[in-house]
Amino acid sequence: MINLRKITEENFIDAFNLHLAAGQDKYVSHPIRSLAQAYVYRNQCQPFGIYDGNVMVGYVMVIYDYDIPEYDIWHMMIDEKYQGKGYGKAALEQVMSYIGTKPFGDSNRVTLTCNKENKLALALYKNLGFEETGVVDDDEIELSLNISA
Repeated sequence: MINLRKITEENFIDAFNLHLAAGQDKYVSHPIRSLAQAYVYRNQCQPFGIYDGNVMVGYVMVIYDYDIPEYDIWHMMIDEKYQGKGYGKAALEQVMSYIGTKPFGDSNRVTLTCNKENKLALALYKNLGFEETGVVDDDEIELSLNISA
């Protein structure tokens, strides 16, 4: 059973030990960078380990942008050993449930960016209802979804 667990002093090393498959580092930052950002934005974000039972299989961070306002999904990744098993979809569904509780502020908009070449991730996001916004930054495209209140 897939579940999200907050990154804490007990499990942050497990996040550091996650690995992307060869060539995927151009698509997503490693959790070490993401956790540094989580520290900087600690009043508006929550990093999670993605778990199958007691094994961390991936990482994702949710951040709230007070200026827009919207929720953003950052740095989602599944360890290379666990890719292709449905963990990404299951984790995203749980992330959306978490965002639905509006833990940092009121917004029904969820946004993420994805490398244009990352066809598998783009297909996953679109399958879950995310749509391209038309915003492009270098090799990243923005996708968003409005969730019900």
